Amino acid sequence: MSSSRARRPAPRHRRRWGLGLAALALPALLAACGDLPQPFRGRPGAQAQVLAIPLALRLAVPPPPQALLSNEQAGAFAEAVTKALQAQDVPAVATSTPLPLDWLVEVTAENQGRTVRPRFRLLDADRKPQAATEGQTVPLRDWANADRALFERIAQETAPKLTQMLLQIEAGRKSTDPQSLTAGPPRLYMLGVQGAPGDGNATLAARMREQLGHQGFVVQDTAEGAGYGLQADVAVVPAGPPGVERVEIQWIVSRRDGQELGRVVQMNELPAGRLNRLWGDIAYVAANEAAGGVKTVVSNALQAPPTTSDAPPLAAPPSTPAAAPAPARPAPAPPQAADLGGPPALPGFR
Repeated sequence: MSSSRARRPAPRHRRRWGLGLAALALPALLAACGDLPQPFRGRPGAQAQVLAIPLALRLAVPPPPQALLSNEQAGAFAEAVTKALQAQDVPAVATSTPLPLDWLVEVTAENQGRTVRPRFRLLDADRKPQAATEGQTVPLRDWANADRALFERIAQETAPKLTQMLLQIEAGRKSTDPQSLTAGPPRLYMLGVQGAPGDGNATLAARMREQLGHQGFVVQDTAEGAGYGLQADVAVVPAGPPGVERVEIQWIVSRRDGQELGRVVQMNELPAGRLNRLWGDIAYVAANEAAGGVKTVVSNALQAPPTTSDAPPLAAPPSTPAAAPAPARPAPAPPQAADLGGPPALPGFR
């Protein structure tokens, strides 16, 4: 169903994604259930996250001394973050005296002129940064007069991100080779997706975050502490036959020093206009197929000599196209039944 092609120094893993014949059997299986109880169908609930987090792990949230807040406000902010994490079923406590084995949620705030941006870092028991995220900007005046309601809003927006990163860290530690556990799981800065019609940019990015978490990565929305960067370019063009479009997705993996490590390229043909609104399961299938290729690119890079510690941080993609020409795209191979598991218009893509 898929094939790969490698080039040096930037290997390109080319895949076709599809639901295949397995998707056809799913409705039949569900229909066979009839009125039987289905207790595990749908969302597993918050208890599933509790089971994924080791019971010995506790997050300490001390009052932030560098968040441009008074002592009273800092204490209220720490309590708000703690309650939001507890609502996510994460064992957390607001305290100024963490225990030796506690992990920390380090909170800071950056004055950006007319606004303030709160930032959050997860530190392990050795006080080594493991992941980072940031909240929405707040007007400077509102931050100066911050009250419990504002802190609760920020905490409720940030707690799911911290919880997801914590679960990814744990999954990565379990899947990492024992000889390199001290290095921690690889951290990847998700720069985003661009060029997709409809809700494709946001949906593809969200599904890829989930799939990379299953592959043992800690996925961040900031560059701080990340060793790798990932961005995706999407192109939708006419495919020749009337009413058909070719969709091409390039997942580009880079290193902190800006070197491109490789690309995972996906192509498929769909009815014209199919992706103009909602991507839905197509985004899930595409991310599920591409995540393995991203892991392969990073795994190959881990075998190379490490980069220097003073490498410049990853930069966000420019808002305007770069002056340099884009890399040439390979000509798409004609659809074949062996690759697609059926006719070119796959079930579920209509």
